[in-house]
Amino acid sequence: MNVLQRAFFVAFLLMPLGFGSAHAAETHRLALQISDNDPAKMNAVLNVAANVSRYYSDKGEDVEIQIVAFNAGLNMLRADKSPVLPRLKAFKQGMPNVTFDACENTLAAMTKAEGKEPPLVDNAKRVPAGVITLMELSAKGWPIIRP
Repeated sequence: MNVLQRAFFVAFLLMPLGFGSAHAAETHRLALQISDNDPAKMNAVLNVAANVSRYYSDKGEDVEIQIVAFNAGLNMLRADKSPVLPRLKAFKQGMPNVTFDACENTLAAMTKAEGKEPPLVDNAKRVPAGVITLMELSAKGWPIIRP
């Protein structure tokens, strides 16, 4: 056995002891995009978030899920007319690992068009630009999914 083969053999033997398995303690991350004013798509995004959260929770693993709303999808986070308002409240109470980002650019456009700023749900966090947020998350290795 040469030196390289021995190193692989030792690493293989030590894996059950936790050496070389840094992946086990890793937090899983997922970004979900909503950019359409379509209740079916909003529910699909929330379903994906709930299913992924439950899957990793059942395995005893951590997961962070960030839902980024921009363009017409920002209607999902509006306190005055979101078609999924009861579900957003349930997420706030039951899944703190799921966060909601509201695009400031879209909010500014809605404010201009409506003459006043639309109210957002309590669990919405403002971000300067939804697309930029997705780009930055992608650069950090987060997969971006648009259900």
